[in-house]
Amino acid sequence: MRYSAVLGAAAPAGVLCLASLASAAITIDTVHVGNPGNTADTRYDTTGYGSVSYAYDIGTYEVTAGQYTAFLNAVAATDTYSLYNTSMSDTSYGSGITRSGSSGGYSYTVDPAFVNRPVNYVSFWDATRFANWLSNGQPTGAQDNTTTEDGAYTLTTTGIDNNTITRNANAKWVVTGENEWYKAAYYDPTLNGGSGGYYDYPTSSDTAPGRDLADVSGNNANYYGDPYPIDSGKYTTVAGEFQNSDSPYGTFDQCGNVWEWNEAIITELYRGLRGGSFSDVASNLAASHRDSTYPYNESYLTGFRVASLPEPGSCVMVLCLASAALMRRRRCDESGFHVNVAEVL
Repeated sequence: MRYSAVLGAAAPAGVLCLASLASAAITIDTVHVGNPGNTADTRYDTTGYGSVSYAYDIGTYEVTAGQYTAFLNAVAATDTYSLYNTSMSDTSYGSGITRSGSSGGYSYTVDPAFVNRPVNYVSFWDATRFANWLSNGQPTGAQDNTTTEDGAYTLTTTGIDNNTITRNANAKWVVTGENEWYKAAYYDPTLNGGSGGYYDYPTSSDTAPGRDLADVSGNNANYYGDPYPIDSGKYTTVAGEFQNSDSPYGTFDQCGNVWEWNEAIITELYRGLRGGSFSDVASNLAASHRDSTYPYNESYLTGFRVASLPEPGSCVMVLCLASAALMRRRRCDESGFHVNVAEVL
């Protein structure tokens, strides 16, 4: 089932209008990931991913260039922590985001063709600052503890240099944790006679996706092949372009388009990446492929997705509801979006 987590003024789910980019109010469209306590995936050499003990919501789509532009206009008139990369302005590999003015009065616009394509050229630390901004209610002002430097993550020079920062206990919006990301992408509670299981690809399939923009039968994604790129010279595709290729919970583009940061600290130097990109072969899109890079890297192949966590104490309520047997299975179909889930509500 799809949920729209509306932050500020309402907007059509999954669509950001150009008129909204000068203000801080954006909408993050999310889906609910229930079935807390699901088993982990143990099929591969690197095993044990996907088990999450709580219900949560995750972005239906990758964070878009339009959403990131609104973020920049809210907090980057002076870009203290380099949230903007000048390569974002590129309209082939980039995000189509352009900066004008001078420090203290910077403003940002996005090419209309890129508003709903994923932002790229973002580091892991850029992603955490976006999550902090969401958690703080999308304020406008300098990049400080009230806007980007605290909230979901307390960002310190030492913590960044040592790559040790983790989410705070009261975090509201976060960069997806690896298990949260993995479960939303691959887990289906209806598999194996209702005991649950994992697909190989985030398109509800064990078969490598195709690359069909028409997407008539589903199981398609934006990754490397012939022709390349597949969308009129633009390397990324619009969020939800492959409308019949969602995960069991209803997320889109968790394979292909851009790699997505997750919180995993792989070594003292690296943070996790999942899902592959428009420049990757199909095998890199699969559940078996785990990747990582330096958290300060800003690549045209990398973006991110956010998740919304339950309020403190709400997990207790979920357990109470489960014990009252308020578990049901259903298939929802909303305007072309579908999901097979067993939800605890």
